[in-house]
Amino acid sequence: MGSSTYSILIGGEDATDLTAAIVELEVEENVDMPGAFSISLPISRTTEGDYDMVNDTRLAPLANICITTAGSDGNTQCIMDGYVLAQTAHLDTGTAKSNIKIWGQDATWLMNTTEQVKEWVDVTDGAVANTIFGNYGMTPDDDNLTDDSPAHTADGHSLMQRATDAQFLRRLARRNGKLFRVFCTDTPGERTGSFAKPSLGGDPAAVLTLNDATAATVDAVDITWDVMRPSSTIAWQELFTDSDPQGAGGTTSDSGLDPLEARGLADFAGTPVTSLLTTTVDDGQELTERAQSVLIEAGWFVRCTGTADVNRLGTVMRAGTVVRLDAAGSVHSGAYFVWSVRHKITAEKHTMDFVLVRNAVGAAASAGLLPGGLGL
Repeated sequence: MGSSTYSILIGGEDATDLTAAIVELEVEENVDMPGAFSISLPISRTTEGDYDMVNDTRLAPLANICITTAGSDGNTQCIMDGYVLAQTAHLDTGTAKSNIKIWGQDATWLMNTTEQVKEWVDVTDGAVANTIFGNYGMTPDDDNLTDDSPAHTADGHSLMQRATDAQFLRRLARRNGKLFRVFCTDTPGERTGSFAKPSLGGDPAAVLTLNDATAATVDAVDITWDVMRPSSTIAWQELFTDSDPQGAGGTTSDSGLDPLEARGLADFAGTPVTSLLTTTVDDGQELTERAQSVLIEAGWFVRCTGTADVNRLGTVMRAGTVVRLDAAGSVHSGAYFVWSVRHKITAEKHTMDFVLVRNAVGAAASAGLLPGGLGL
């Protein structure tokens, strides 16, 4: 469906010769894992009898590679800003079938090179994240301090780090109901460090339309719901900082995250599932945040997968954004959060394998039917 528009920059310089030679390029963005890329290139013999791409210093270990692409909307997106970490060369007699494949990860890799032991005192989790991002020249996301944890003080429990910075922030993010990731938007080299809850508001970044011969932007999707997960959490604890013998806590059924449709997990399932949370905290606010983090993670009970073509969709899908699915019925149409996108790019086309999630479904089931439309 038309040619794809993309470019590769290595060390900040446009690598037009590699862009023209690429056999296949894949980039995966994910909201809770490092982004990754692979580049497949043909190998030729030089006049000196050596292999060109194998000795190309631009593809050396830790070379910085940025990949940009655009849809018919004209908006250029930097879908990868990362580093070369591995290489495989397949050498064939005569070189006609010889090729090289390069793998790498996004700039999160920089935060995974050194395990550290460090005590953080009198700071919140968001402040810790911003400090760490700043150490790597990354711009902290504006939402990193929203819904922040209480400060970790010497009077209660200080915050101990015994891991790489990436491992540490990923653990903190999970217990806060947040997502930790590093990404670029439209400008290579400008990296954002995000330690924030998913942003589910605003206009959709793209519209996926089914079942319309003239307006369809995607051919098929697979949608799964799974209600075998908690919709409420019980958490109680006596606190070092509070003399109340009853301690703090209770039953939490609100994750604090806005639902993307009318019926959340508990409403849709009809029967609540309650989990028991045991954790060590210093105050009631932190206990509530830990309970909500369990519900946020469990609340993504709807999953939608499919493949879209950039030219047909008109825009480049990005992980961490919200899209809308149309013409999928009253239960499954509506807004979804983009969990991951795998971009597959050749000279001829650019397709995107996507995973969407959401924490609610649409219109109520008809009388006499179980959730999902199964007859009694």
